[in-house]
Amino acid sequence: MTFVTKLSLQSGDRVALEETVSDIKALLERKGAECRGPFNDPPEHLTVPQYRRLTPGDRFSSWRYPVYSRRLEIHGNDHIARQVGHMEFPESLHVEIEVEHRKPAGHRRS
Repeated sequence: MTFVTKLSLQSGDRVALEETVSDIKALLERKGAECRGPFNDPPEHLTVPQYRRLTPGDRFSSWRYPVYSRRLEIHGNDHIARQVGHMEFPESLHVEIEVEHRKPAGHRRS
């Protein structure tokens, strides 16, 4: 039975995101872990309204900013995936880690 660790990283700071993904990828290659990705999603452009007062009505121009996303998958190598999960990430990054339990082809339930 294999575990697949899926990492999703998002940030408005593209440089910090690229540096972090490069560091993770280099670590995985150095340790010999099987890695797929990084997969690039198109940037999402968000718009946030800005009000001059706490009541609706009088507004400044909206604040627009992009959010960049990258995804990685680590196959097997649970100890390396655990090491990546305990890394210190920049505050400008949002990181989600999902662990999926995959059974080999032809595996029957008992």
